[in-house]
Amino acid sequence: MATNGKSGDNRRHGAVKGRSQVKSPKTDIWVKKDSETGRFIDGKTSSKTPFKGVRKEN
Repeated sequence: MATNGKSGDNRRHGAVKGRSQVKSPKTDIWVKKDSETGRFIDGKTSSKTPFKGVRKEN
């Protein structure tokens, strides 16, 4: 789960663990991927920007 700390500022501290993201050349959207299984989890269709706090693959 998220590590939000105890400051109560309602934001995430640190990166999401066990996830990575890659930009699909065919659809031109960012897709989140599970690092353990390699399965695709989610695609970001609302904007062309990458997910926050998720590491990018090359």
